[in-house]
Amino acid sequence: MIDRLSNQIKDYAWGSTSAIATLMGRPVPSPGPEAEMWLGAHPSGPSMLKRRGASLSLQQVVAADPEAELGAATVERFGPRLPYLMKLIAVGAPLSLQVHPSAERARGGHEQGTYVDPFAKPELVCALTPFTALAGFRHPREAAELVGALGVAALEPVVARLKAGETLRALRLLLEWPHEERAGLVEAIAARGDAMVGLLARLYPRDPAVLAPLLMRRHELRPGEALFLGAGVLHAYIEGFGVEIMSASDNVLRAGLTPKPIDVEELLAVTEPTTQPLGVEPSHHLYRVPTPEFALGRAVNPRLRLDGGLPRILLCTEGEVLAGRQRLAAGESAFVSASAGDVEVHGRGTIFWAQPNLV
Repeated sequence: MIDRLSNQIKDYAWGSTSAIATLMGRPVPSPGPEAEMWLGAHPSGPSMLKRRGASLSLQQVVAADPEAELGAATVERFGPRLPYLMKLIAVGAPLSLQVHPSAERARGGHEQGTYVDPFAKPELVCALTPFTALAGFRHPREAAELVGALGVAALEPVVARLKAGETLRALRLLLEWPHEERAGLVEAIAARGDAMVGLLARLYPRDPAVLAPLLMRRHELRPGEALFLGAGVLHAYIEGFGVEIMSASDNVLRAGLTPKPIDVEELLAVTEPTTQPLGVEPSHHLYRVPTPEFALGRAVNPRLRLDGGLPRILLCTEGEVLAGRQRLAAGESAFVSASAGDVEVHGRGTIFWAQPNLV
């Protein structure tokens, strides 16, 4: 079956008051920030659909008949659950610096109560508008030059660690900076840093993590460009609007730019200082990534067939697209059961789709 979805919008404070509203044809600005629209079966915000006159969550639909909805291959690989979560993400203000554990570490940590579920949380973001992110560390020598050029004497121990190639030890110094000295440090950094450092310092005047733009690689995505973030890659989204897909997990460790607690030891154990994000180019409309939980598809003015056997979520972001008999305008979405068979997709617009990465 192909079912139209109704999706929850999350009103996190960092969200935009225009991006999602504009896409969906609603008045701008929205009454409050709209950060994410969730498309999936995640228990914290499942999509809704109607079957035989009843309003059901996608979570309920999957649980009632996993093999029909997900397909035998998905159930065999992941169990009776939709393994991905798709989102519209509208970044109006910078998100926290964060990192996600590997599957092995998540399983062990979940057994010990460190993590909320036993799953990894790799993710991919594809830009709908120009999209800015920090992801992965610069070479330590490059970071040392940038931090040293600020001329802030208090940062000399950080520069020394970076010159020695000890990125995580430099990060530890910042994370454990004495609280009574943080405001003065951030003020000194902001006075000499670039525009992004200044922006972060205004938002977080007592957080040494405002130094992140000098330690990390900056990525400027154009519409249609995508970035994959695997386990251990420190990252923060700064600005922009995009489609995001990830493993259906809630495991996250924060490293700064947040009022929330930071588990320094676990963060440093999980963070991989030499692992970099991957720029992903589409092949036959699919952004394929090195993880089985998901792949993201994108087509402009599509004329294509989606083979049956996999659970897919379709999202139109521009114009109008016909999927089977389901007509989708901008902001509208649908769930395609694995048992629906092949689906013809065509129209004048842009369509994204999520699916397990099993083919």
